[in-house]
Amino acid sequence: MPNARVGVIHGRFQPLHVGHLEYLLAGSARCELLVVGITNPDPAATVREETDLARGEAAANPCTFYERLVMVEGALAESGVARDAFRIVPFPHGNPELLRYYAPHDATYFLTIYDAWGETKLRRFTELGLRTDVMWRRGAKVTSGTELRERIARRRPWEHLVPRAVAAAIRDFGIDARLEQAAAAQRDLTPAVP
Repeated sequence: MPNARVGVIHGRFQPLHVGHLEYLLAGSARCELLVVGITNPDPAATVREETDLARGEAAANPCTFYERLVMVEGALAESGVARDAFRIVPFPHGNPELLRYYAPHDATYFLTIYDAWGETKLRRFTELGLRTDVMWRRGAKVTSGTELRERIARRRPWEHLVPRAVAAAIRDFGIDARLEQAAAAQRDLTPAVP
């Protein structure tokens, strides 16, 4: 039985992986309507985060807002979540004062905490007066976007780390080729060690 009418979950989903899906489904089970906020929706508005410096770098954000929206929709639908049970919105977490323009203030904001970045998000939401629900605290993630991007870029097995709908989106949008090309360009720029 859901414990909230409206719940909010957020993430970069760069790309969406099985750990994200676990989080999305846990939030969906706790509310009647899930609002999924996609963070770093606009590269020009991405803010440097002191507790997680890499999250704002271009290499850590290879997918567009639209590509991630398609991934979230596909993963939730594939998992049996009814299309009318969720909404997807931009979520400018780096500018917390703007969140009220994108997501409902009276919702329950679901979080999972693994590190200092998770604690920072909880603190921000609390300071904004938002109702929060920490679904779990863990020392390790199922996987990470960094691991997934590196596997794709190096042509190592990665499909087991994402829902089928996400694997299809990665291929359809050419995200796999984009990551491979970026890794090749980086290797070309790296000086050889004598």
